[in-house]
Amino acid sequence: MSKKWENFFKNLGEWRGSFTQFSLEGDQLSSTDSIINLESFDNNQAFRFRVRRFGDGDYDTPPTKDYQQEHRTLGRYILVFETGAFSKGTIQLAPFSTFGAEYGLVTSDRRLRLVQLYDEQGEFQGLTLIREFRAGSTAHERPPLTVEQLLGVWEGQAHTEYTDLQKSTQYSTRLEVVRHGENQLLQTLEFEGQSLTSKGRIEGKQICFEDNMTRVVTLLPDGASSNIPLKLDSDQAAFFVEAGWLVSPTERQRLIHHYNDKGSWTSSTHIREHKTSGPSEPADY
Repeated sequence: MSKKWENFFKNLGEWRGSFTQFSLEGDQLSSTDSIINLESFDNNQAFRFRVRRFGDGDYDTPPTKDYQQEHRTLGRYILVFETGAFSKGTIQLAPFSTFGAEYGLVTSDRRLRLVQLYDEQGEFQGLTLIREFRAGSTAHERPPLTVEQLLGVWEGQAHTEYTDLQKSTQYSTRLEVVRHGENQLLQTLEFEGQSLTSKGRIEGKQICFEDNMTRVVTLLPDGASSNIPLKLDSDQAAFFVEAGWLVSPTERQRLIHHYNDKGSWTSSTHIREHKTSGPSEPADY
């Protein structure tokens, strides 16, 4: 069994949760209960994926959607990490084409997935947050993410996988997030000898950054966050899209898709970081 296959199999099991649509401002638009089954067969040489989605009612009612598929390979354009985290999405940003990125983050008996979509004009279309719990476990949902939870110093380990199959890379990261005035944040990211500083404006459940493009971080339920450019343009500079998940008061995972200045997806980076100083929250929930 390949390492990629072995890592993906950390997602096996029955996951009960929901597909919930959010606006860019972090407001819930709709939600549908779901059950996802991932099971291996043929001596772990293949896996079966089944998704059931439910309307009003509960899991004992007939599903409104029941879809399944079998796979014997994982394509080149699904990148998988040691924890079972995975990413996939649009390979090439192109004019008059939709764009989407999907992320999967895993820890113990919890999964969190996020889908970010843009329309044919490069305008933001919607966020879908998928919160999942392993069936039969006592896993619980995290509180909604807040600005206060992000403040402090976060030290992490980054692991980058490349779409052209070159050897993966690993390196250390340091992220410091501090308040700068009443409604602003200042964050400094250090990695591989580089230091990047940016200033964000807090607006409700959003943090808006102005760099070479307007970038919006949306704070979501279950400790989740979405980090995207406000608009995509095939002529723009290199860019990234990101999902984050605060899995405990002092531990956060982030998954980042990197695109070059030609709009090609080049790599994804999974970061596991721990808060080493700064405000914290009680650890008893």
